[in-house]
Amino acid sequence: MFSRPLSVLACIITAGCTTLPATRHNTHLGGANLDRRVTSLMSAAKVPGLAVAIIENGHVVSVKAYGMRDTAKQLPLTTDTVMYAASLTKAAFSYATMTLVDDGRLDLDASIASDLPKPLPEYEKYADLAGDTRWKALTPGILLSHRSGFANFRFWQPGKDYDPEGKLAFYFAPGTRYAYSGEGINLAQFVLEHGKGIDVETLMRERLFTPFRMPRTAMTWRDDFADDLAIGYDENGKPLGHKQRQSARAAGSMDTTIGDYANLLAAMVRGDGLSAATHKRWLTPVVRIRSVQQFPTIGLPDSNDNDGISLGYALGVGTFTSPQGPAFFKGGHDDGTNNVAVCIESSRNCVLLMSNSSNAESIFAYLIDDVLGKTCFPWYWENYIPYDHPEWRTAKAVVNEHPACSPQNH
Repeated sequence: MFSRPLSVLACIITAGCTTLPATRHNTHLGGANLDRRVTSLMSAAKVPGLAVAIIENGHVVSVKAYGMRDTAKQLPLTTDTVMYAASLTKAAFSYATMTLVDDGRLDLDASIASDLPKPLPEYEKYADLAGDTRWKALTPGILLSHRSGFANFRFWQPGKDYDPEGKLAFYFAPGTRYAYSGEGINLAQFVLEHGKGIDVETLMRERLFTPFRMPRTAMTWRDDFADDLAIGYDENGKPLGHKQRQSARAAGSMDTTIGDYANLLAAMVRGDGLSAATHKRWLTPVVRIRSVQQFPTIGLPDSNDNDGISLGYALGVGTFTSPQGPAFFKGGHDDGTNNVAVCIESSRNCVLLMSNSSNAESIFAYLIDDVLGKTCFPWYWENYIPYDHPEWRTAKAVVNEHPACSPQNH
C-alpha cells in the first residue's frame, strides 16, 4: 500500500506547505521536446526572451535561444546576443580569483589587513568602518562565501528603504554566518586591486574570457555589443533598456552571451584552469544556509526547509545535495534580467538559463528539472516562485514549510 511521506501529510493537514508540483522529474528533455516545453512556459509566464545551454559530462552539447531580444523591433534573441550576466559575474570572479590561489599570490585565510598597504577605514570608500576593528577579521575566503557581515549593499540596510546615503556597517561578526553581500564581493575586488596591484578586468580577460572562448564577454561595455543586444523587460513587459556599464564590478558588471557563459560553466564543472585541490576547495561548502529565502539578505526567519539538501555556500557558488549527488549553482537577478546556472558535480551535467525578463524566474524551477532530471533545487529559497502559483509570493507563505524535496525523492 502506498504511504505518503510525512512532509506531504503535513502539507495536507496544515494546508501550508508549498511543495513544487511534480513535472517530468524523472526524465530529461531535449531537442524538439524541450523546444516545445520552453516555448510553452515562456508563453504562459509572459517571458519575451530566453536562452538555454545544456552541458553533459563537462561539454556543451546544446545552446539555443528563444523569443525576442527586442520586442518593439521584433528582433530575435540569438545565441550571440549580448545579455547582462548580473550576479553570474560573482561566480566568474570567484573562479578567476582561485587561479591566484594556485599562483601563490592569494591566501584565502589571511586577513585582508595583510594585503592592504594601509588600514581599510583609511580608504574613503570604507571610512564608515572607522573605529570598528572587526574589518581585520575579514579574509578573501570570508568575502567570497558571503560571510562578511555586511548587507547586500550599504544603501539597502536591513529593514529600511533604499537610502543612497546609507552607511557601511557590520550586522554580525565576520565569518559567523551567511548573508548575501555584493559589498563583500566588491571588497574582494578592492583588495586585489589596491593590495595586490591586480586589475580585475584584466584578470578576468586573461584567466577566463580568452582561454575559455568568450569573445563577446567583458566586464565593461563594448561598442561592438550594440549589434546584437538584449533589451530587458519588467514583469509587465515594459522595456528597461540595457545599461552600458563603464567600470568593472566583481559583484555584477559583466555582459556575456549564452554561448560564452556556457563555455565558462563547462570549464568550471571540469575544473579547467585550476589544480584539483583548488577546484575542490572552490566547491567545498564553508557555511550552512538557514534563511527561508535569500533576500532580504538579513532579517528573514531561519528555516529547516533545506536541511534535507544541506543547502550551503562555497567560495563563489551555492551548494546542495541533489538526488544525483553534490551540486552547485549561481543565480543572477536584476530588473529585466533573470539568470541561473546549475551543475551536478559527479556527472558534470549542467543547465544554464539566461533571460531578458523579470518573469523568467517563474519558470526556472520547472526547466532545471526538465533538463537535469530531479534535482531538489532550492527554488523557494531563490524566490523562483512558479508563475502558476502566485499565492506563494505572499507574506503568509513565508512562514510555511517549503521543502526543496520530500523524503521519497532521496
